[in-house]
Amino acid sequence: MDKTNSELAMDRENLYGAHNYHPVPVVIERGSGVFVWDVEGKRYFDFLSAYSALNQGHNHPEIIRAFIEQAKKLTLTSRAFYNDCLGEYEEYITRYFGYDKVLPMNTGAEGVETAIKLCRRWAYEKKGIRDNEAKIIVCEGNFHGRTITVISASSDPDSYGRFGPFTPGFVKIPYDDINALKKALEDSTVAGFLVEPIQGEAGVVIPSDGYLRSAYELCKEKNVLFIADEIQTGLARTGKMLACDHEDVRPDILILGKALSGGMLPVSAILADDEIMLGIKPGQHGSTYGGNPLAAKVAIAALNVLKEERLAENAERLGKILLSGLKSIRHEMIRTVRGKGLFCAMVIKSYHGKDAWDVCLALKENGLLAKPTHGDIIRFAPPLIITEEQLMECISIIKKTIEGF
Repeated sequence: MDKTNSELAMDRENLYGAHNYHPVPVVIERGSGVFVWDVEGKRYFDFLSAYSALNQGHNHPEIIRAFIEQAKKLTLTSRAFYNDCLGEYEEYITRYFGYDKVLPMNTGAEGVETAIKLCRRWAYEKKGIRDNEAKIIVCEGNFHGRTITVISASSDPDSYGRFGPFTPGFVKIPYDDINALKKALEDSTVAGFLVEPIQGEAGVVIPSDGYLRSAYELCKEKNVLFIADEIQTGLARTGKMLACDHEDVRPDILILGKALSGGMLPVSAILADDEIMLGIKPGQHGSTYGGNPLAAKVAIAALNVLKEERLAENAERLGKILLSGLKSIRHEMIRTVRGKGLFCAMVIKSYHGKDAWDVCLALKENGLLAKPTHGDIIRFAPPLIITEEQLMECISIIKKTIEGF
């Protein structure tokens, strides 16, 4: 029996590609807005949004236009020379978020690495910590990327197992435990607190009300930098432009990525004020592609779409509907449901031998794409351009799927 185009494509990836992912078995050929189509032409709602890189939806026309216009003129100069796009972007994004400076990079993990370097340099030059003694506090359950330094801060064996030796200088404390943070901050060699306002990869783990504000104030008391990894939670996903905005917290170092390009190409940004940012001098940090003209124009367009289309407000309004809809589903498989904005999670318990992976396979058959994390948690994070009518249809699909078990 001849194989389908989907089967052939999956076979090719398995044969020639590294096996560092376990994708849901669907082969996507094109996307538009909240929808994607597979190579056989079946349409699906995208409820992962490339881990929130597609907040503006697939192939947003304004971002595509900016991409094409700039791609025709100039894509890369490196930072050996000035270009006519980078300064425009730097002015735009620093005014957008209210910081003195931005350091442009490509991937989210690079953004985190950059923030760590900025924090350590500040510790030695401004706080007076002795060289090579600066520590950064991180939270258990975090996910900041997969570089060696970043997994050195992880508590997930899948991330760090058998990849050592690791980078020293991290102190791990429980997430959402203000007393643990207070105790860790007693160490005078602590330079920064690196935290996700909501732990995304851990399964949309939301801290207690007031946690971020209290953590920020404790950091201020101890002259420690509050570093927010908003790569997945930022850019309107949780119902505010930044998840930190829910508690009126302005990070000392802000890390952005994913939706900063609307899914067009890797773009990340690290924002801070001069006291922190100007510690790094020429030759001490950089990236060949960081701040390239194409990325600069695309990021401006992506940020503009978020503001002009009021996507934070849409996420806040529709997020309440999504969370309420998910909570209304009654089934023994569902352990709990949680969320903020259009960033929700359903924790699944095994039911007659079926688990979260089986639920995602059934959702796929019913026209909705999602993926488990940590084995038992399904994230629901559609593009923020989704309409209420489309969302109600998706809630019905999820309900029908769960009740089918």
